[in-house]
Amino acid sequence: MHVGQTNHEPQQEKEVAKSSVRGVDIEFDSERLASIHGIPGNNSICEYIKEIWEESKYTKTLEITRNFTNDNTIMEARRVRSIEMKPFQRFIHFLLMKNVVPRFRKRDTTSYMDLIYMDHLIARRLVNLPRVMMRHMSYVISVKDHKLPYRDWLTMVFEDFSVPLVDKQGDDEIIAPAEEEEKEEEDQNVDLIGKK
Repeated sequence: MHVGQTNHEPQQEKEVAKSSVRGVDIEFDSERLASIHGIPGNNSICEYIKEIWEESKYTKTLEITRNFTNDNTIMEARRVRSIEMKPFQRFIHFLLMKNVVPRFRKRDTTSYMDLIYMDHLIARRLVNLPRVMMRHMSYVISVKDHKLPYRDWLTMVFEDFSVPLVDKQGDDEIIAPAEEEEKEEEDQNVDLIGKK
C-alpha cells in the first residue's frame, strides 16, 4: 500500500492511500476512511509529530509532562514511562498504543504525540482519527521493518471496495489474526496495565 500526499486542496495537503488488493484497485483519503467507518472526520487535532518536543497550540510540553508523571517538580519536558502514570492514564496509553497509533516496540514509553493525544482523550477533546490513521500509515510505510497497522480497520475498507476476503474455496480468510503476534503483544502488554 502506498500512502502519499496530494495537493487537491489549496490550503492543506491531503494524504491518499493507493493499493491493489487481490486485483482490486483501491484509493482512499481520510474523508473516505471516516465515511467507511462512520466516524467524524473533523478539523480537530491531527498533528503527527514523532520526536519534536516544542510548544504546541494544543498544550504546553512541560505542563503535559508534569500531568502524566504526576510530578510538579519536573523542570524539563520529556518522555513519560507508563509506570510513572496513574492507572487510568496507563489504560488510556494502552488504548492509544493498540488503536490510535499502534506500534510493536517502545510501548511503555510515550512520545510527544502520544502525550498530546492522551491529553485530548482524557479531556474529551476531539481527535481527527481518520487523518491520524492516514499519517501513521504513511510514517509506518516509510520506516524499514514496520508492519502496516490497522488490520481490522483496513478489513472494512477492503469490504467497501468489494475486495474478496476469502479464497476461492471459501475456507481461508486473507486477513486472519496472526496468533503468535497477538500472543507476543499480550506478553508485552502485561506490564503496561498490570504492574506499577
